[in-house]
Amino acid sequence: MADAAEQRLAAAPPDALFAPVRSQTAFEETVDRLGTAIKLGLLSPGSRLPAERELCAHLGIARSTLRQALTALTQSGHVFATRGRGGGTFVSDPQPPADPPSSRMLAEWRDICDHRLAVELGVTVLACERAGPEDLAGLEVLATALEATLEDFTAYRQADIRLHVGLAEATHSARLVSEMTEVQGAMSDLIAHIAHPPEVLASANAQHRRLLAAVRERDAMRAVRVMTDHLQGTEHILAGLLPGS
Repeated sequence: MADAAEQRLAAAPPDALFAPVRSQTAFEETVDRLGTAIKLGLLSPGSRLPAERELCAHLGIARSTLRQALTALTQSGHVFATRGRGGGTFVSDPQPPADPPSSRMLAEWRDICDHRLAVELGVTVLACERAGPEDLAGLEVLATALEATLEDFTAYRQADIRLHVGLAEATHSARLVSEMTEVQGAMSDLIAHIAHPPEVLASANAQHRRLLAAVRERDAMRAVRVMTDHLQGTEHILAGLLPGS
């Protein structure tokens, strides 16, 4: 037994341990954070960004870093600035066309789905424990709004993202809200490969309703089962469409 344990300890570490390090500067992370929020519709077209001082305080960055990030987003066509009374930085409407998913993203789609599953299930458990009446009421409003968008996938997807991010907000964990936003951004590029007839969207929103009922009743086990079915439905479709199936 001891020899076997020693052999396991001496075995080569998992390849993933030595995957390339992806370090981001504050500038890169700011562009990514704001760009993802715009792409997901969390910062809606035509809306005004908070003042520079407020944004810097929220993001914990220097004003020079924020200005560099806003310059990059302006050059890419995602935001624009105006001067004078009523001026500021605004989200462009319409947005520039989205870039097609990279070959790397398509090759790593299973990892993206795994990351989403881990985040969403953890959020679901904590939301069952922590969601307050206001959190639940807001989620119900979003589920109702989704029912009016079954013929318009763009509108449906934006409301869907808000519901999932709202579930993360119900955990009252800023880090989980950030994680949820990240995985929703990555999934949006993949979900674009899937057809979304109204019947499929209606079925997905019925799952939302069952999920919220379980969260309201503090039934974490049932909520996790519903969320797992909800997420794996998308994964099964992707498995039939993308490489690496």
